[in-house]
Amino acid sequence: MDTRVDQTPLPLQPPDVPQVKPPLHAEGTAYGVLGGISFAHMLNDMIQSLILAIYPLLKNSFHLSFAQIGLITLTYQITASLLQPLVGMLTDRRPMPYSLPTGMGFTLCGLLLLAVAPNFAVLLLAAALVGTGSAVFHPESSRVARLASGGRHGLAQSLFQVGGNTGSSLGPLLAAWIIVPHGRGSVAWFSLAALLAIVVLLQVGRWYGQHHVARSKTASRHLAVAALSRRQIIGALAILGLLIFSKYFYLASLSSYYTFYLIHKFGVSVQSAQVHLFAFLFAVAAGSLIGGPVGDRIGRKWVIWASILGVAPFTLLLPHASLMWTGVLTVIIGLILASAFSAILVYAQELIPGRVGMISGLFFGFAFGMGGIGAAILGSLADAHGIEYVYRLCAYLPLMGLITVFLPNLERPLKA
Repeated sequence: MDTRVDQTPLPLQPPDVPQVKPPLHAEGTAYGVLGGISFAHMLNDMIQSLILAIYPLLKNSFHLSFAQIGLITLTYQITASLLQPLVGMLTDRRPMPYSLPTGMGFTLCGLLLLAVAPNFAVLLLAAALVGTGSAVFHPESSRVARLASGGRHGLAQSLFQVGGNTGSSLGPLLAAWIIVPHGRGSVAWFSLAALLAIVVLLQVGRWYGQHHVARSKTASRHLAVAALSRRQIIGALAILGLLIFSKYFYLASLSSYYTFYLIHKFGVSVQSAQVHLFAFLFAVAAGSLIGGPVGDRIGRKWVIWASILGVAPFTLLLPHASLMWTGVLTVIIGLILASAFSAILVYAQELIPGRVGMISGLFFGFAFGMGGIGAAILGSLADAHGIEYVYRLCAYLPLMGLITVFLPNLERPLKA
C-alpha cells in the first residue's frame, strides 16, 4: 500500500512543470500573465485615448463647443465609473474570467461606431460603449494582476498601470500620424488592435479560470496591516477619494484640453500639439511604473504624499511658462503625479482585504468619473473664461495632497 502511495504523485509532477499551480501565489510573480494583462491594458487604453486625441478633428467636423467636448468625455467616464463598482462587487462573489474579452468587445463596437458617427448623439453613444468596455475590463484585470503578483502587489499594479498609460500616450501619436491625415474613417483600422487584445485576453482568462481558486485569503507576508475601526476605514477611504479628485481633475485639464491650450497660447499646429500631448502621456506611463515597487519598499502612504503634493510647485509654474518650459514641466508633472494611483489602489485593497474587485471597480470608476466631471466642468469654464484660466485655476489642486498626513500607516515596508 505504501508503494502505491509513493508511485501515484510521479505522473502529476512532470519535469517540465516544477511546483505546479497552488504554490504560484506564494513563491513567485507570474510575469507572463502580468505581461499579457499589461499588453491588453495598453491596447485598451490606446483605443480609448484616440477619442481624446481626435477632439480637435471632432470639434471642427461637428462644430462643437468646449462644453460639448467635455460632454463626450463625461459620457465615457461616467459610464465607466458607474458600472465599474457594480462589476467589481459581482465578480467578488463570482469571478468571471472571460468577462475580459467580453469587455474588449464593447470597446471594439464603440470604436467602429466612432468612425462612422453621423452626428453628436451617435458620438456620445460610441463614447458610452467604450466606457462600458472599460468598466468590464478594469476590475477583473486588476484582480488578475493581484493574483499574479506573488505577494508583490505594488509592483504588479504598476506593471498593469504602465500598460494602460503607455497605450494612452500612443493614442495622440497614432492620431497625428494616421487619423489626422486620412480622416475620421481611419479610426476603424484600430479595430485590429481590439481584436488582438481579445485574443490575448482569452489566454489570460484561461489562466485566471485555472488559478482563481488558489487565490490567497491570508495577509501578505510582507505586510502587517493594523487593526482599524470602521470609522478609521471610512475616513481613510474618504481621504483617498479626495486625493483621486485632486489628481484626476488636474489630469483632465491636460488630457482633454492640453492640445487646445498649446494651439491657443503658442499657435502650434494640431500635429505639434498632439506630439506634446504624447510626451506628457508617455511621462505618465513612465511615472506609473515607479509608485508600486517603491511603495512595496518604503510604504504606500509616503509615495502618495510625495506624488500628489510634490507636483504642486510645477503645476503652479506651468501657466507662466514658455512653450519649451511648458513641455518640460508637463513631463515632470506626468512623471510625479502618475506614481500615485498604484499606491492608492493597493493601499485601499489592503484597507479592505478580500474585496479586490469592489475596491478596484470603485477606485477605477471614481477616477474615471472625476476625470469625466472634471472635463465637463473645465470645458464650461474654458468657454466662459478662456482656456488659460483653466490652467491657472487647476494649478492649486495638488495642494490637497496635504491631507495625506491623516492616512493611517497600514504596512511595514518590504525589506530589501
